[in-house]
Amino acid sequence: QVQLVESGGGSVQAGGSLRLSCAASGYTYTAPFMGWFRQAPGKEREGVAAIVNSSGTAVYAGSVEGRFIMSQDNARSTLYLQMNSLKPEDTAMYYCAAAQTPPAGGRWFSRYEYDYWGQGTQVTVSS
Repeated sequence: QVQLVESGGGSVQAGGSLRLSCAASGYTYTAPFMGWFRQAPGKEREGVAAIVNSSGTAVYAGSVEGRFIMSQDNARSTLYLQMNSLKPEDTAMYYCAAAQTPPAGGRWFSRYEYDYWGQGTQVTVSS
């Protein structure tokens, strides 16, 4: 059973930075495909970044492209999301997620393609 534990959330002013971490454990064979999602109150959970291959290539949602950077450590046991130039609209609960198989059709930002979820970490950006 894959377990995911996020940390690093907090409150920051607009323009500031935060770095989220996700500790992953419980892989049986190969490490799963990983993604970061967020959910603001009253809104759907949306994907913001995902690792799409074993080389660690990441893809990003348009709303965070150029501001967020997703990475993994060499052991692929910890996932990071470096968030820069934060905006009030980035305020949300952030979750890391794992998929045992590559999301079908390249649907890296579909929540339904992921099998495991962390408990989330809150990010609040004030103007």
